[in-house]
Amino acid sequence: MAKKKKISINQLTKAFYKKQGSVTALDDISLTINEGEFVCLVGPSGCGKTTLLRILAELEKPSVGGFTIATEGKGRPLQSMVFQERGIIPWLTVEENVAFGLKMRHLPKETIEERTSYYLKKTGLDKFSRLFPKELSGGMKQRVSIARAFANDPEILLMDEPFAALDEQNKFILQEELLSIWAETRKTVLFITHSIDEALLLGDRILLMSSQPGKIIREIKVDMPRPRKIEDIRENPEMAAQFIEIWKHLQEEVQRSRKEEN
Repeated sequence: MAKKKKISINQLTKAFYKKQGSVTALDDISLTINEGEFVCLVGPSGCGKTTLLRILAELEKPSVGGFTIATEGKGRPLQSMVFQERGIIPWLTVEENVAFGLKMRHLPKETIEERTSYYLKKTGLDKFSRLFPKELSGGMKQRVSIARAFANDPEILLMDEPFAALDEQNKFILQEELLSIWAETRKTVLFITHSIDEALLLGDRILLMSSQPGKIIREIKVDMPRPRKIEDIRENPEMAAQFIEIWKHLQEEVQRSRKEEN
């Protein structure tokens, strides 16, 4: 059975124009992401990864080219974006944050309560539902962001380094929670990360980007069966080889970028 295309990006270029001239952030990006696929985007800092997500979230417009998202019908949001931090509304409680998107869509009260309750429990937040963001740790705030994104039932999830600011223990816990929810929902996910371990743990495919201007220059398919554990990633010889391949790519791109700056 042929896989259904969910996101199609065609020759997309993005330039930012300033008084001193222009800067090309993305150059001729073309790729396809299938429905239910978990794709990780890895590249050096400043290569345009976040710009690509912002374009897909319709927060930026491409300069050339474009993209399409295969929709499943009316009434559902096209995409939800989860940021590294500052993604939740400070004057709303945990429960109100998770329910926010559902309320904005004017869904029935019973549906809002049911979905909100389910994802609060799924992310271990049900005991903290009445708290405000200022009363939460960084890891709990990211749990709220993830719960809200899944509760809103979007077509695709765009995740911009959501765990980058967390300590290792919280990061591992949230990665497992994310994978657990994703296994149930099979959302199409495009996930930015600087962590090679994280990309190998989460992704079906890893797309490697060049330094600025950002291009997709290599694709790595992660064949290890799910569910995966971080210890599996580090002990498996094939995964170790892929880790080194990605690390060398990042090293080469950073070095190339520095030579061009000089």
